[in-house]
Amino acid sequence: MVKTIPGETDANNARSRLIESALRLFAEKGYEAASTREICEAAGVNISSIRYYFGDKAGLYRAAFTEPMGESSCGTDIGKHADLPLAEALVLFFGEFLEPLKKGEALGLVMKLHFREMIEPTGIWQQEIDAEIKPQHEALVARLQAHLRLPDADTDLHRLAFSIVGMAVHFYVGQDIIAAINSPMLKGPEAIDILAERLAGYAAAMVEGEAARRARDGKHGA
Repeated sequence: MVKTIPGETDANNARSRLIESALRLFAEKGYEAASTREICEAAGVNISSIRYYFGDKAGLYRAAFTEPMGESSCGTDIGKHADLPLAEALVLFFGEFLEPLKKGEALGLVMKLHFREMIEPTGIWQQEIDAEIKPQHEALVARLQAHLRLPDADTDLHRLAFSIVGMAVHFYVGQDIIAAINSPMLKGPEAIDILAERLAGYAAAMVEGEAARRARDGKHGA
């Protein structure tokens, strides 16, 4: 439940407007250059709202960095689908990973902010790596290890995991290229769902190819 501020008629909308304005200004100017005052002016709220909802400017930045992408800001944990065959788990994995692509303009601003964070780091990206991305990668590696019946997770298994996720990541970072070459590919929720199914199929083929390579080479990996 969202808290209410005296005099604020719609606290839920006030918080959302703050995040929306912060996302746009942080993406355009960066963390240091975007002032809390102009963010509040753009959102139509008083300056004390930032402290109330987010604690401080850093808290607002974190919300703008993560919340517009939804609950799966960096993908999904394939480990929660451990009871399903790998092929089915991959469909759900990519479906959840690509879900934010349905958010339209907000996603473009999120990607711009993420790129800016890499150039002008505040530390939040490293936090995301430690808290979200690394555990999700390890869960995927563990699932692949179990599927391929390997005694340990070698470098080739990590290569495979990065390659599987990398297919989906490209559709985030390469949106302008994709729009110029084949714009219907990312147009609308149905197109995104089809993409998720196709990537799951490609990933399954990659896993089969890795299994065949290991069998051919007669070893568990590098």
